[in-house]
Amino acid sequence: MKKADIQTFFSRLRDDNPNPEGELDYVNDFTLLVAVVLSAQATDNGVNKATKKLFQIAETPEKMAALGLGGITAHVKTIGLYNAKAKNVLALSEMLVAEHNSEVPQTREALEKLPGVGRKTANVVLNLAFGQPTCAVDTHIFRVSNRTGLAPGKTVLAVEKKLMKAIPAEFAVDAHHWLILHGRYICKARKPECANCKVSDVCRFKGKTI
Repeated sequence: MKKADIQTFFSRLRDDNPNPEGELDYVNDFTLLVAVVLSAQATDNGVNKATKKLFQIAETPEKMAALGLGGITAHVKTIGLYNAKAKNVLALSEMLVAEHNSEVPQTREALEKLPGVGRKTANVVLNLAFGQPTCAVDTHIFRVSNRTGLAPGKTVLAVEKKLMKAIPAEFAVDAHHWLILHGRYICKARKPECANCKVSDVCRFKGKTI
């Protein structure tokens, strides 16, 4: 996609949704981190249902650790892979208390050392909690980037690197929100709603449904 088209692409997504927000519910940086860890291979809605009561009683690393593995598991058992995720939530909570003064670290390197935290999770936390211009490439962003020609790549990391180079600075902080929402509700995997797409004219997808 040409630079002018990329500018148009994000300008229109911004005009349509000036203040995009993620769909995970959280109350602070710590609960954001926990929610993102739990969201791997799960829907945001499913995570929100599971964490509603959990975050009311355990909104800090100390309180989460105090629940113990059984207490955490009881709250997240409706989420896929809940046993492993519960262990990670307990371990990262204990690690935050022991090594980070109960604060969520603000660097990717430190975040990725926490149990259950990979590059995508770190990118989400860095962006939402600290306003850093990161791009967490999930299945939606990977699809949109390849399908539209915005940042084609064979791997998640390749797409992320291309996006970081391609996205104009003025859109950098909110870009991943727009891309996720666009992929989730318009540029769907099986039946993209090209007729309702605001960027279809700059999209390079050959199989448009209009």
